[in-house]
Amino acid sequence: MAEHLRKPDWLKIRLGGNARFTKTKNIVESHCLHTICTSGKCPNMGECWSKGTATFMIGGDICTRSCKFCNTQTGKPLPLDLKEPENVAESIRLMELKHAVITSVDRDDLSDLGAEHWVNTILKIKEVNPETTIEVLIPDFQGRLELVDKVVKASPEIISHNMETVRRISPLVRSAAKYDISLSVLSHIAKSGIIAKTGIMVGLGETDEEVCELMDDALNAGVSILTIGQYLQPSRKNIPVSEYVPPERFEFYRLRALEKGFKKVESAPLVRSSYHAEKHI
Repeated sequence: MAEHLRKPDWLKIRLGGNARFTKTKNIVESHCLHTICTSGKCPNMGECWSKGTATFMIGGDICTRSCKFCNTQTGKPLPLDLKEPENVAESIRLMELKHAVITSVDRDDLSDLGAEHWVNTILKIKEVNPETTIEVLIPDFQGRLELVDKVVKASPEIISHNMETVRRISPLVRSAAKYDISLSVLSHIAKSGIIAKTGIMVGLGETDEEVCELMDDALNAGVSILTIGQYLQPSRKNIPVSEYVPPERFEFYRLRALEKGFKKVESAPLVRSSYHAEKHI
């Protein structure tokens, strides 16, 4: 793969700086919360925080996996913060969010892989914010569908699990997750009746044919919402960008995905899993 490609003009990132951005930042920090916005170096943090939205990351900020595309810290996680569900719920109340997005690090160190912590967080959000809809972006729970069922029974409105990339590249950039296990998790979610969502990155060396094959696989699993964004190398230790995909190709992917049958598609260079998530409800 090519290294250190120069970013094109269409990858300009809007920085935040208004009062809403500052308020969101203060709420997150004062409640000792983690967000994928900061941990993942999301290019949309300025835009989203300026609108008062953030994607909360539970389970701590240390992941047990070391995917080559991800900037989240890897190592031995700390014990779960039992106050985290309450802190997340209260932050959502203070932000006056109508739609909340929650994700997590992988917690392969725990006997239930963090499933019960997920349930406690969802239930506390519902208790404190009964009018707020919830989207969760879950790990694969090592394919243990009985753990996925715990999250399903907590009844978030949308359950997302990211495929991340096409079948050929998946083992090259994902440290433990498997393409077919991800499909089985998504299929299980869809069969439960809850909206299933997935997201992928492009710019890792995939072909258009491979992206379309992934679309077919996700549709066959029952996925109805798809996000497609440009992979951006967050640090020198991560896998380099192979290609900066031009906006017109993202539009091609968007139209092709809609033609194939997805109900909602976000496809653009700076799109991430939770981008415009409030519109997907």
